[in-house]
Amino acid sequence: MSDTANATIEVFADIWCPFAHVGLRTFYEQRSISGRSDLGVRIRPWPLELVNGTPLDPATTRAHVDDLREQVAPMLFRHFDPDHFPSSTLPALALAECAYRTDLRLGERTSFALRDALFEEGRDISDPAVLRGMSDELGLEIASGVDDDAVLSGWHEGQRRGVKGSPHFFCGNRNIFCPSLQITKGQEQDMEIVRDTARLTDFLEQCFADGQTAPPR
Repeated sequence: MSDTANATIEVFADIWCPFAHVGLRTFYEQRSISGRSDLGVRIRPWPLELVNGTPLDPATTRAHVDDLREQVAPMLFRHFDPDHFPSSTLPALALAECAYRTDLRLGERTSFALRDALFEEGRDISDPAVLRGMSDELGLEIASGVDDDAVLSGWHEGQRRGVKGSPHFFCGNRNIFCPSLQITKGQEQDMEIVRDTARLTDFLEQCFADGQTAPPR
């Protein structure tokens, strides 16, 4: 994959959202299959603790992880540990914003690394020591004020653009919420999840055909 991108898909998502983890991994796979190495992804902050007014509940998230693993993503969430569930994602989102401020591809790499740390390695990404270690590995030096403000700015931009939840994809004038999964809630909070890769692929192909992918920013 090249170090630069000629076009960018924007995705509003939070790091501790398991549905976004599956959706972004599906996007990554489809990008590889299509050979679109020129296509970058700008994952913008959608901090659910601010959207909902409270942090995500580890037990509820574990239930969603179990549903996703059992129904659509058996190879993901290998070492998810609710005992190491973050108390907040704001510092991790700020680290991602720091990376994007440096370079689009570095931002993408950092965003995926943070999700892997949480869902695939069972690490607490709200732990300052964990974030320090990751920032050192990525060669980042976070400027807390600037990057904290960028998280809030991204959230407010998402509000203006009508983001429905995590993940919400945008390219040009097109947008779609959670395009790789069909989720149906039944009685007693039962959840039926179906992978719908074709919906994401159709969305991306329409964006390419229209030439509406956003310039990197």
